[in-house]
Amino acid sequence: MTAGAGAAFIDVEGIVLTDTDRAHLLHPAVGGVILFSRNYQNPAQLLKLVAEIRSLRPDVLLGVDHEGGRVQRFREGFTALPPMRRIGALWDRDPDAARATARAAGVVIAAELAGYGIDFSFAPVLDLDYGTSAVIGDRAFHSDPIAVGGLAAAFIAGLADGGMAAVGKHFPGHGYVAADSHVDVPRDDRPVDEIMTRDVAPYRQAIAGGLAAVMPAHVIYTKADPQPAGYSRFWLQEVLRGRLGFDGLIFSDDLSMTGATTVGAIADRARLALEAGCDMILLCNDPKGQEELLEALRGTSPVTSRRFDRMRATAEKRQSIDAAYREATEAIRRLV
Repeated sequence: MTAGAGAAFIDVEGIVLTDTDRAHLLHPAVGGVILFSRNYQNPAQLLKLVAEIRSLRPDVLLGVDHEGGRVQRFREGFTALPPMRRIGALWDRDPDAARATARAAGVVIAAELAGYGIDFSFAPVLDLDYGTSAVIGDRAFHSDPIAVGGLAAAFIAGLADGGMAAVGKHFPGHGYVAADSHVDVPRDDRPVDEIMTRDVAPYRQAIAGGLAAVMPAHVIYTKADPQPAGYSRFWLQEVLRGRLGFDGLIFSDDLSMTGATTVGAIADRARLALEAGCDMILLCNDPKGQEELLEALRGTSPVTSRRFDRMRATAEKRQSIDAAYREATEAIRRLV
């Protein structure tokens, strides 16, 4: 078990570590690193980068947004994954085949990422496809909560076959609003009961299926709280922890996004996210902000080791999936 991990989840600059990256990684507040397309050149380079990060901080988690479709950070040497909407379209014709394909996608992601020392992908997307959000769009499985929950549970099972945990996002749901929280502050004016009935429903199935972590949306649900969900005790404590009984890790979404800027500077954002119930604070594409974040988190309570360790990919968690991986890649190629 990890004795206790720092709460900061940060990025690095490029395909090799810089001196600034190394200094940040050695800060005791760091608990994880997220990788992007800019950190990937080819498989050999990724292995070297991961090895260098591990040599400095063997205890940190390594994650990546590797959902499929337009959000797949590593391409060369990796299976081309379809957008999840493609699996949702299969659900309309054959739900059992769609579940099998969703599980295959999880197997492929877990097997391929774990081979390079990556602990997990920030997936699956549990948002509903209302046809209004360009930033979500085909990243969502479906518009039907039952379909999203069923496919997400199958996807989570596939990840688990490969020894990998899942991160559901963006709680309680980013699919209804048109605004993109990367560049705007989205507001969802629907009644809370409607959001609970539709958008939150897939989380019940996903949690029952072993969901290990959740990432809240930088969306203000005006009938529930004047702050975005990632700063909301209502959404994170009363609903997610309380009504849904979720006891896994809660990641903030990236605090550099415009949707996170409603409460002041980086240190204020981190403090409010932690007070609301986030366990780990994600900050990307902001090297100066990282320094502020790391100092703000110095001396804070470590992340609960049980939640943190559940996110680490290990050989002990992994089933023998060689045959399953071959079958899964073939299923994905057929769908693509």
